[in-house]
Amino acid sequence: MRLNKLLELKPFLDDKVEKYNQPGFIENDPICIPHTYKKKQDIEIAGFLAATLAWGQRVTVVNKTKQLLGWMDNSPHDFLLNYKIGDLKPFAKFKHRTFNGSDAAYFVESLANIYHRYSSLEETFVVSDEAETVEQALVHFHSEFFGLSYPKRTLKHVATPERKSACKRINMYLRWMVRTDANGVDFGSWKNIKPAQLICPLDVHVERIARKLKLIKRKQVDWQTALELTSNLKLLDPDDPVKYDFALFGLGVEEKF
Repeated sequence: MRLNKLLELKPFLDDKVEKYNQPGFIENDPICIPHTYKKKQDIEIAGFLAATLAWGQRVTVVNKTKQLLGWMDNSPHDFLLNYKIGDLKPFAKFKHRTFNGSDAAYFVESLANIYHRYSSLEETFVVSDEAETVEQALVHFHSEFFGLSYPKRTLKHVATPERKSACKRINMYLRWMVRTDANGVDFGSWKNIKPAQLICPLDVHVERIARKLKLIKRKQVDWQTALELTSNLKLLDPDDPVKYDFALFGLGVEEKF
């Protein structure tokens, strides 16, 4: 897309960011789940679970994530550090789409392993160079998360650029945790990754609007497509390109643009 054509979009998209990057957005979105917590570790655990389950109707995603956290006594960090084997029994009956009880049990086991070794999930997302995107961080996290003996089926629930995935849910999660947000939607509690390094989450709504606005040309929906979209958004705001996720998602879901 030519730069002048792209810059013509900026006032329109900036207006949509202002419209949808508001506290009112939280109520019906999976991000409402981590917003019920105050402790950093509880926020990041609740956010990771909500982002992982974020496909299908948003109300169902919220309810299913609440179910998991309820089995953790709504104190997920404390639960992960102190649970006994018998405490995992309820998780065996969990089901959301293709995410089932064996997946839920492994998520608990893996997260517990991480929190016994690190003070924060942030430490498993490592980017060594400020010029890099979060690709390295996602690959490193994936390796950490599947560091135990895991059910093969569970691999599909945590994406990685190594498999060419667009990584839409994990990129959304990183937006929540990394992006500094004066309006109080995203948390900005992780500092090792910069907002400029984030990649725009590429869900079906964002993809459709991005194609309509000619922000992406690549036919596939994969990691390279997510990079293409983010590269164009960086021309509009190099320091905070993923703020336009609010605009594209809002245009797709709320306005049926």
